[in-house]
Amino acid sequence: MKPLLFCLLVSTGWAEQTIDLPMKIKGVRYNSSISKPEDILGHKVGTRHTRTDQVVDYFEALASQSNRIILNDHAVTHEGRRLIHAIVTHPDNHKNLEAIRQANLSLSDHPNKVKDRQLNDMPMVAYLGFSIHGDEASGTEASLLLLYHLAAGMGNEIDEILKHTVLIVDPMFNPDGRDRFVNWVNGNRGLIATSDIQDREHNQPWPRGRTNHYLFDMNRDWMPVTQPESNGRIKLFHHWRPQFLLDAHEMGSNATFFFQPGIPSRNNPNTPQGTIDLAYKLAPYHAKRLDSIQSMYYSQQSYDDFYYGKGSTFGDIHGSVGILFEQASSRSLETETNQGRLTYAFTVRNQFITTLGTLDGLVALRTDFLKYHRDFYATAPDAARK
Repeated sequence: MKPLLFCLLVSTGWAEQTIDLPMKIKGVRYNSSISKPEDILGHKVGTRHTRTDQVVDYFEALASQSNRIILNDHAVTHEGRRLIHAIVTHPDNHKNLEAIRQANLSLSDHPNKVKDRQLNDMPMVAYLGFSIHGDEASGTEASLLLLYHLAAGMGNEIDEILKHTVLIVDPMFNPDGRDRFVNWVNGNRGLIATSDIQDREHNQPWPRGRTNHYLFDMNRDWMPVTQPESNGRIKLFHHWRPQFLLDAHEMGSNATFFFQPGIPSRNNPNTPQGTIDLAYKLAPYHAKRLDSIQSMYYSQQSYDDFYYGKGSTFGDIHGSVGILFEQASSRSLETETNQGRLTYAFTVRNQFITTLGTLDGLVALRTDFLKYHRDFYATAPDAARK
C-alpha cells in the first residue's frame, strides 16, 4: 500500500471571514486592469453566497478583459439557467485552439500513430468542475478566484500553466440547485451572521439545494445522462477528451479536506493501474499547497472510485484521471464544528489553494498524463477482448 497522506497542522485561517485579493501567492503578480470578483459581484468572495447569474456575469467580464479566456455555453437547465465553461490557455494556444483539440483527439482516435516526441510539445487538457451538488457551494466560489488568478496572474508559474495546459473551467455543474440553496441562506441570514446550527440559515427546507430541478442527484448522472445538465457536460467532455477531470465537493462540517486517492480496496477492477498511479503522483502537489496555508487534510481513508457515473470516476474509464475534492462544509456563512468555528471564506480558500496544487501537478506531470491517455486507448482493444 502507498503511504497515507495525512496532515495534523494547526489551521491559522479556520475562522477567516473574507478573501482579500490579490492573494499572496509566491512568484505571482497580478494585473490591476483585470476585475476582481468584488468589482463585478458587489461583494468579496466568502462574505455571502454568490448567485448563479453573478457567476455568469463575472465569467463574461473576464472573458471580455483577457485574451487568455473564451467563454462558451454547453447547456440550459430545466429552469432556464445557463451552464457555462471558460477555456483558459495562453493567447498563442487560443490562436491554434482547434488544431490543439484535433491533436488531442488523435491520442484516442489514432494512438499508435502518436510518438513520444510529439507529446513533448503538446499541451494537456484538463476539465476543472465545481459544485455538482448545489448546496456544496464553496467550489463555485473557488472557481471565481481561479479565473481571476489565471486571467490577472503574471510570472513564470502562470506562464507555464497557460502554455502547457488547456483548462476547461466549469464553475457550476448544477445552477438550479445552487440558486435554490443560495437564495435560502442569503435570504435567511441576519445582518450579523451566526454560527448556531439551530439558526434558520443553517436549516434548508426540503428538497434543499443538493439536486437539480427534478431532484436528480447530478453526481450519479454522468453515465445514465438523463438530465440536460449532464447531456451538455458529457458532450463537452467528449468534444475535448481531457486527460484530467476535477470534481469539487463538500462533506460534513466536522471533517477537514479530502483529496483522492480514496480507499484502495474500493477501486473499480476495470480501472487500469496507470490511473491509480497518476492519482498517487498528483497527491503530493495537493498536500504541498495545503501545507503552505497550514490546513488539515487526509487521503485514502474514505470515498471510493467504483461507480463510473460519478465525476471523480467518469474520467477513469476514458483514459483520463478523475480526482475528487471534499471540503468540510460550513453550508452557511459560518458554523460551529467540533474543531471550532468554520467559515465559508475558509472553505473557499481551501478549494482554491488545492486547485492550485492540481495545476502544479498537471504542469509537472504533463507528459505522464499524455502518455497514459495515449496508451490507454492503444491497449483498449486488448482489454475489451478480455
